[in-house]
Amino acid sequence: MRSGARRLRRRSRRFVGRFLVVALLIGGAFAVVTLYRHGYIRPNNPSLQDYPVRGVDVSSFQGTIDWPQLVSAGTLGFAFIKATEGAHTHDARFLQNWTATRGLIARAPYHFFSFCSGGDEQAQNFLRFLPDTGELPAGVDIEFAGNCQHRPSYAVIREQLKIFLNDVESVTRRKPIIYVNRTSYARIVEGYFSGYPLWIREVITGPPVGSFPALTFWQYAGNGRVAGVGKLIDLDAFVGTRRDFERLLRLGHP
Repeated sequence: MRSGARRLRRRSRRFVGRFLVVALLIGGAFAVVTLYRHGYIRPNNPSLQDYPVRGVDVSSFQGTIDWPQLVSAGTLGFAFIKATEGAHTHDARFLQNWTATRGLIARAPYHFFSFCSGGDEQAQNFLRFLPDTGELPAGVDIEFAGNCQHRPSYAVIREQLKIFLNDVESVTRRKPIIYVNRTSYARIVEGYFSGYPLWIREVITGPPVGSFPALTFWQYAGNGRVAGVGKLIDLDAFVGTRRDFERLLRLGHP
């Protein structure tokens, strides 16, 4: 009887110990996820020495931005500002953000490309909404998240994207920058749009230097907490030196 009771107590202690370990692991994982989602930790923290030119990309999601406060930190060199989406949608904060950043930092308008609208219609929507083309080449956002569900084949998407790119380049005189994540790059862009500068999202591992030809911008975090912005913001870095960045600013400007 005594031997059986001792075995039972040992089993109980082992069970409690294992339960506590599992609980601590689950609690720790939950804490890490919570801190990440609220912008208190992030996997990528590139050094200013390696990536001296930093930027952000914004849309109406961020609400009203205090741009002078955001820029006053001294490390912000550019901003991608959402202008349009698809064939008809305009970003509600674009004109406000565009005007507020004039003369403060280098700006690039960007368009969220719909897989279910024609490239020509989308280019017209984008170009007609711009007060000017900005200091950097325009961007086009290619991703599946938030896009239409009943989309055509990848071949048709590429065809319409090419029309959009050609139309925008003919007006701005600069090749647009293509924004991708690993999925949209592999399924739509890879092998079909050589010569276009790339802006890649990689917020967990990185930097993806060497994996993507023509890599020009790197979105290294999607949970940035910065002064002047009340919500989380995407953080970006130019892949190159300050001199390389200045050369990019001059492209297309006589």
